Amino acid sequence: MNNYANCVEHVRASAPESKTRAEYTWITMTHPETSPISSHRRYFFEKFGLTERLLERCLGEALSAGGDYADLYFESVTATALGVDEQIVKSASQGTSAGCGIRVLSGERTGYAYTDNLSAERLLHAARTAALIASGPAKQPIQGFTETRGADLYPVPLGGYDVDLAARLELILRADRAARAYDPRIVQVRAGYNEELRRILIAASDGAFASDTQPLCRLNVWVIAKDGAVTTKGAAGGGGRAGLDQFDGSKSPETLAREAARGAILQLGAVPAPAGEMEVVLGPGWPGILLHEAVGHGLEADFNRKKTSAFAGLIGQLVASPKVTVVDNGKMAGRRGSLNVDDEGSATQETVLIEGGVLKGYLSDKLSARLMGMANTGSGRRESYQSIPMPRMTNTYMLAGDDAPEDILRSVKRGLYAVNFGGGQVDITNGKFVFSASEAYLIEDGKVTAPVRDATLIGNGPEALKYVSMVGNDLKLDEGIGTCGKDGQSVPVGVGMPTIKLDKMTVGGTGR
Repeated sequence: MNNYANCVEHVRASAPESKTRAEYTWITMTHPETSPISSHRRYFFEKFGLTERLLERCLGEALSAGGDYADLYFESVTATALGVDEQIVKSASQGTSAGCGIRVLSGERTGYAYTDNLSAERLLHAARTAALIASGPAKQPIQGFTETRGADLYPVPLGGYDVDLAARLELILRADRAARAYDPRIVQVRAGYNEELRRILIAASDGAFASDTQPLCRLNVWVIAKDGAVTTKGAAGGGGRAGLDQFDGSKSPETLAREAARGAILQLGAVPAPAGEMEVVLGPGWPGILLHEAVGHGLEADFNRKKTSAFAGLIGQLVASPKVTVVDNGKMAGRRGSLNVDDEGSATQETVLIEGGVLKGYLSDKLSARLMGMANTGSGRRESYQSIPMPRMTNTYMLAGDDAPEDILRSVKRGLYAVNFGGGQVDITNGKFVFSASEAYLIEDGKVTAPVRDATLIGNGPEALKYVSMVGNDLKLDEGIGTCGKDGQSVPVGVGMPTIKLDKMTVGGTGR
């Protein structure tokens, strides 16, 4: 099976997906003899019969027709999902999947094959398939590996696999009860819980060898409110790379449910959003999704290598207000977007993207770093073993400034205060974006007044950042619900920002 320039061929060796029951005991490993690094590696070697010799043989086959680089990405995932709709458990599923993706790079070309059968025969067959893209002299496989030891950013789940779903089910039932109790105008409630345990092992022809165990949980609540003929929606959620004990305080089922219900009830009395160009204040936390979409994707190296990003060729130039500093940080303990190592086996890091308004660099993976002659930022991510890695964000946020949030609001004569966002879209080639605000208010004479509905923010990412005139001292990260899509792949991410003021932005609405 041939694979030509700029094409990726996916080949799957079929095998039935196994099902299992899983119980996670959340503890932090402290004993060297059972350290997370060694336990991650041991899992694949013991469960699937892998050996270093087999890994070397697979890499040898992958490079047998030539190529500059090859890697193996092993993955085993156990997932649990529960859903309650109208106080009835409507969905409950558990399952496991495992497989390996094998990649060969030759210049800018990528050969890729994957299999969900981890026998030596099928792995070697997938390696030969991926090799067919390459041409030129054969290269010798690596003889031995050097293990990458990333940080220890999240507790490692250990224990048996006898699932008791009662505690997880109780979380969403508590959310359902709290949302209904908030206000009699709440007429419908849905709640969902998702949990996965992802184990990975990466071996590469450059000697890289890494493994990790990555927990991830999320609790979401959706509500519908109705008052006469007016119907509104509200949503809230939280999660991260930790166990059930994280769903307390600001992430408790009751807190999340009340927040979802509050948003829906608030919209019942909202007035039409104004339209036109005006001052806009973005609240802290989740509004960082605008930064993620309108700016973050444009700073991923593959788009800049292909010169399809609005930020291509602008390193060292002023692209934002001097008050703006943006970082991507994959090393934040317990955060949804954090990783000990990326999906190419490189340690994640904190990368400054924009500093004092000046573009400092891009997010890169191994391929982009090699082709662009830049450092690898440990940003290679993929949805699963069936997908090729590409540069992706982890936790992306704007650093805090010196302004008090109340002073920012007082400085606005007439404008919009956007506190929460729903959907949006951006064109990374020119930076143009459209975002809908799910919670926003009028600002009149420096005071927050009426809530508004159907407000959209329209602008250009690089241009919008130049109008940032005030940056709050209240940096906040989201509650752990972000999922980012790119080229059909979804990965968990985090966002955040302080309160900021933009002196000029176009607001779409139907009011005055």
